[in-house]
Amino acid sequence: MPEARTPADIEADIIRRRQELAVALDEIAVRVHPKTIVGDAKARAAAAVDRTAGRAYVVANRAVSDVRAQFVSEDGAPRLERVVPAAVLTAVLVGGALTLSSRRRPGGRRARRHRK
Repeated sequence: MPEARTPADIEADIIRRRQELAVALDEIAVRVHPKTIVGDAKARAAAAVDRTAGRAYVVANRAVSDVRAQFVSEDGAPRLERVVPAAVLTAVLVGGALTLSSRRRPGGRRARRHRK
């Protein structure tokens, strides 16, 4: 047969339950407080940015290593058969871009000198 509870036992049980509920409500209040929500959102955003930046760094580092491997041998010497054509192509592209940009301005370079 179950033991009979005294009024003092019941009152102590009620007090204990109230204290447990008060603690639970305090925890809920902290979790739903706007500052807590904003702080959690900031932390999640910062973590996402860190992950994305880390992935971007790995991808960029891999790309640079792949390009470097095309122009430098494993012993560190430049691969002239690839460096020279790339340098010539770069010079041609830069020269062409400069020529096009000077043609787009009215009067080209001479007009700029006379404006001063």
